[in-house]
Amino acid sequence: MTSTPLPETAVFIATSLDGFIARPDGRLDWLPEPDEAEDYGYAAFMASVDVLVMGRTTFDVVRSFGAWPYGGTRVVVLTRRPLPDDLPPTASGSSLEPEPLLRQLGADGIQRVYVDGGRTIQRFLRAGLIGELIVTRVPVLLGEGIPLFGTLPHDVPLTHVETKSFANGLVQSRYHVGPDAGVT
Repeated sequence: MTSTPLPETAVFIATSLDGFIARPDGRLDWLPEPDEAEDYGYAAFMASVDVLVMGRTTFDVVRSFGAWPYGGTRVVVLTRRPLPDDLPPTASGSSLEPEPLLRQLGADGIQRVYVDGGRTIQRFLRAGLIGELIVTRVPVLLGEGIPLFGTLPHDVPLTHVETKSFANGLVQSRYHVGPDAGVT
């Protein structure tokens, strides 16, 4: 019996220069205002994924924005708490761990997954289940906040693919993740 391959996984996220994805209370007021002329590759990235897997805290923050920003993209929220009844039709919840979730998504024919949310990204990294990191550094120091990366059981080798800089000072780097990504 052959097993279904796991979908590819990727992260697309912004951090402060000192590595935080949000203030300690979760606020994102330090992020630059959206620029209609430049989306930093986000639309192309979203077009490349079949499913967005996000943590419950990130889901709650996104819901506070008002309009659902993911259109028809399927969203899976990792949570053990019940989700609100007024979920967008493309959203659902799951309490699975990263690998069983990816196995299930792979069996459903999913090819590429966007992983979002600090703790969720950290869980997938610890499990060795992130294939690509796209990190956009915003030129601001917060001093404290919610870190993108947490403790890991071992070094995670990365291979630098490219770095782009933008007129407003944002710097975006893309890395491949994994044992074949560099020196271990």
